[in-house]
Amino acid sequence: MYNDLKTKIETQEYPFNSLIPIEFELIKMYDCSRNTVRRAINVLVEKGYAQVRQGLRVRVIYEPVERNVFKIGGIESFKEAAIRNGFNYATKVVKLEEIIADKEISERTGFKVGAALYDVRRVRYVNGKALIFDKNYFLISAAHGLTEEIATNSIYDYLENVLKMKIMTSKRKMTTELATSEDKKYLELDDYNCLAIISGRVFNGDGVQFEYTESRHRPDYFCFEDTATRHKFKG
Repeated sequence: MYNDLKTKIETQEYPFNSLIPIEFELIKMYDCSRNTVRRAINVLVEKGYAQVRQGLRVRVIYEPVERNVFKIGGIESFKEAAIRNGFNYATKVVKLEEIIADKEISERTGFKVGAALYDVRRVRYVNGKALIFDKNYFLISAAHGLTEEIATNSIYDYLENVLKMKIMTSKRKMTTELATSEDKKYLELDDYNCLAIISGRVFNGDGVQFEYTESRHRPDYFCFEDTATRHKFKG
């Protein structure tokens, strides 16, 4: 039910500022219980798709955008984000090799000196344009068996569905940096000389950091969003 409502909102069957059918109608539409309806609505609210109004009416607050929107507050792969945004996408792996973390890599990524890592670099294409350059380090002991085919498709899909890893938490920061020679080699930057960088450390269900990532985006084509709820200050 949640996925169907989410799809109807994203495709604007329920457009921005419209009201979702009332609870009784949803129960009849989906032949489900009141609790199922309320759970689905709660997830839509949590994900920033809807807001509950006084009187239990649910208003759509999702707005489609022309730019590719990446969620700061969630953990999703490039493939998942591209599908959610409705764009054509492709990935080209330009590097996948095993390395040992030295002091410089350790300080940058959070992995211990001497840790065995996969160094993975991928160019992301959106609607035929090379717009994202992803630099990833994966802990080999946690993400063993990576191949170029897996990296081209979805590493997260492999980790979750083949290795049965539970991906739990990501600590991220967003910065703006000058483009490097490597960025210029792989991306279609046109006249841009800087990139929006999302860097982060990702932890599994055992509390182990298994990934460090730098996702380097051409600034004119991407935006980042989150949904926040204010809690009244108690001073």
